Amino acid sequence: MTDTVIEVEGLRRGYSGGFEAVRGVSFSVRRGEIFALLGTNGAGKTSTVELLEGLAAPSGGRARVFGLDPYTRRAEVRPRTGVMLQEGGFPSDLSVAETVRMWGGVTSGARPAGEALELVGLGARSSVRVKQLSGGERRRLDLAMALLGRPEVLFLDEPTTGMDPEGRRDTWALVRELRAQGTTVLLTTHYLEEAEELADRLAILHEGELVLTGTPAEVTATRPARIRFTLPADVPPAWLPLTLRAAAHGRDVEVRTGRLQADLTELLRWAHDHGVELGGLDARSASLEEAFLEIARNRGSAGGRTEDTMAGTR
Repeated sequence: MTDTVIEVEGLRRGYSGGFEAVRGVSFSVRRGEIFALLGTNGAGKTSTVELLEGLAAPSGGRARVFGLDPYTRRAEVRPRTGVMLQEGGFPSDLSVAETVRMWGGVTSGARPAGEALELVGLGARSSVRVKQLSGGERRRLDLAMALLGRPEVLFLDEPTTGMDPEGRRDTWALVRELRAQGTTVLLTTHYLEEAEELADRLAILHEGELVLTGTPAEVTATRPARIRFTLPADVPPAWLPLTLRAAAHGRDVEVRTGRLQADLTELLRWAHDHGVELGGLDARSASLEEAFLEIARNRGSAGGRTEDTMAGTR
């Protein structure tokens, strides 16, 4: 068996009217890895995942899951994958248990309904009608359906939207457990904390193109760290060492640096030698959110048609 279970090379997806939602994207996902696709609305995340799920054929490039074309070989690929869409669309008058049993009837090797519901924390809600579930509970039901067939590859499209903090944390724990059992997970999310918590590697898409890929630590390392503090009223910013005189607004100072430890050491040594108390001192590496927002700002463009415009609810 190869260690790579998802391969994407020069992938393209176009819609009527000439709009191209995915523009030459390439990446791979290893067995037992959690890989996150990030991007603003219209970046091409869902369009990319749908091609991997075999819901459409690419207009260019190639996609492979288990070494197979997921569109032309869908009958072989689909039984080995689980799919959690942005919306499940289940019959609202059925109970939760009835819904799972119905879905299990068309799923190869389906696990028992009760087991699937317990996995996602819905065991006590099995007799409740779907229409009575909260938005977060419906997402848990969507996840239960995706796990019914004990998938080798799990596609999760915005899995925790609508969940409360406890439900989100429980879902994260379940995804980690699935990875520990060998399941490969491809995740799209708008929650950058979710990507930082879960992803082994990630890719950031913007307007259909892959902008940056790597581990969360590698992605954040491309952006400067930050030191913030407030000087006493009788200490002007001009007294600071030259390397630390950055972005002073009155007594408030912010230093952007690619050498956090060295500059923080220099700052603390200077403050100690001069008897200066630094108010509100805060030093931290760049977050994934900062890296993401900087990419969005630098590459943002006015106007244009987006994936959401062309693909309706996606």
